[in-house]
Amino acid sequence: MVELTGQSLTIEQLKRICFEQEKVVISEESMKKVHESRQAVERIVSEKKTVYGITTGFGKFSDVMIDGADVQELQINLIRSHACGIGHPFPEVVSRAMMVLRLNALLKGFSGVRPVLVETLAELINKQVHPVIPQQGSLGASGDLAPLSHLALVLVGEGKVHGENGEAVDSAAVLAQKGIQPIVLQAKEGLALINGTQAMTAMGVVNYIEAEQLAYDSEWIAALTMEGLEGIIDAFHPASHEARGYPQQIAVAKRMSEWVEGSKLITRQGEKRVQDAYSIRCIPQVHGASWQALDYVKEKLEIEINAATDNPLIFEGGELVISGGNFHGQPIALAMDFMKIAVAELANISERRIERLVNPQLNDLPPFLSPEPGLQSGAMIMQYAAASLVSENKTLAHPASVDSIPSSANQEDHVSMGTIASRHASMITQNARRVLAIECICAMQAVEYKGIDKVSPKLRAKWEHLRNVVPSMTKDRMFSEDIERMNKALHPITNERLQKRVSDLA
Repeated sequence: MVELTGQSLTIEQLKRICFEQEKVVISEESMKKVHESRQAVERIVSEKKTVYGITTGFGKFSDVMIDGADVQELQINLIRSHACGIGHPFPEVVSRAMMVLRLNALLKGFSGVRPVLVETLAELINKQVHPVIPQQGSLGASGDLAPLSHLALVLVGEGKVHGENGEAVDSAAVLAQKGIQPIVLQAKEGLALINGTQAMTAMGVVNYIEAEQLAYDSEWIAALTMEGLEGIIDAFHPASHEARGYPQQIAVAKRMSEWVEGSKLITRQGEKRVQDAYSIRCIPQVHGASWQALDYVKEKLEIEINAATDNPLIFEGGELVISGGNFHGQPIALAMDFMKIAVAELANISERRIERLVNPQLNDLPPFLSPEPGLQSGAMIMQYAAASLVSENKTLAHPASVDSIPSSANQEDHVSMGTIASRHASMITQNARRVLAIECICAMQAVEYKGIDKVSPKLRAKWEHLRNVVPSMTKDRMFSEDIERMNKALHPITNERLQKRVSDLA
């Protein structure tokens, strides 16, 4: 059980809630803040003050005053009209993360919603009722309006939720089955549910969790490739990396050295060659730089998952109401664009190592690792597949955050496109994992040719485990299935249902 306070949520806790279905509980102090904030909204309504989104319309309609009798209708109209999501739904694990993040933001006590709303949202999470939320349609400023509107619809008993078999089911029937009472939105509540960055941030957190695992896996897979190519260990000496000073580079070199410790295949300078190619020799520098980017991404995500991204925000018991722009997704847009490049580079250098494993001009292994070169093609086309994926990643890595299209009659004249960046980051991560899966398959075959008894103890344990996933290449077969089995084995989500939904993005 994870206690939500509005200010202490971590990515590790989100991983437990979303990947392992752990339940949430609301802290008493946070509920007190929610109650006080709600009282402030009710005073604003009763005193007929002019406050954006409470007694006025939205966006370009912010100058239109709303009669007190129409406040409820204003909020439900907002949700229904803004539910304009397009395309395939977000993976179910992202939908769950979105609800947790929206709940956590409301618990900061700046949004003015009723306690019953946050309690209902927590009940949906704990009873695993996950909205079907289309991926496309958000500009990433004024918040993730379209995606979060689909989330909000479920709270009022409308829209769709994920069924047991992955199908979209009417939410009203599921709420009745689970004993959850739909709510009737009151003043400010519709706006409070959809003004925020929770779609891009939820997708971003899932991206980070997957990318972090991928980055760790890329190291031992690269180490296995080094063994297959009898790579030179000297380039990983700590003195060289400490001389440059990047902590992430130093850490990668240390972990790489630990993976190959005890190997009889690893060589020293001058034994077989003086230097290795960059894709081997520069692993600490390249992978380390990607870790620097991932550290930046993690820092921004852990701020954003505890951020107040609503508008307006209510302070001092309603005496201070600020209509600002915390819903603008630029911090996460830039972080996701940075992540895209970092993960794409892990795939780029992996594909170059695959080439060194299969190209007979670059090694002393059988051509294309084939058991019968010429008669059988071996891993020839696996390298083609990897090349295709890294090329696609280069297109996806184009930054989304440099684009902006005005909306709401030019009232909202600069937007982040952060949700697009987040979605593309996910696609790159799925592609990159499959490239690493191909490298792993090739490296396993290479060390088998060299003599598995010569491999380091740590990497031999990996090889023995993964030979149960992908068998040795004794003859040509449909390697597509091998790639997908290895991809699945490298996936950080162990729940096959959720894993499938995330992989569907690619």
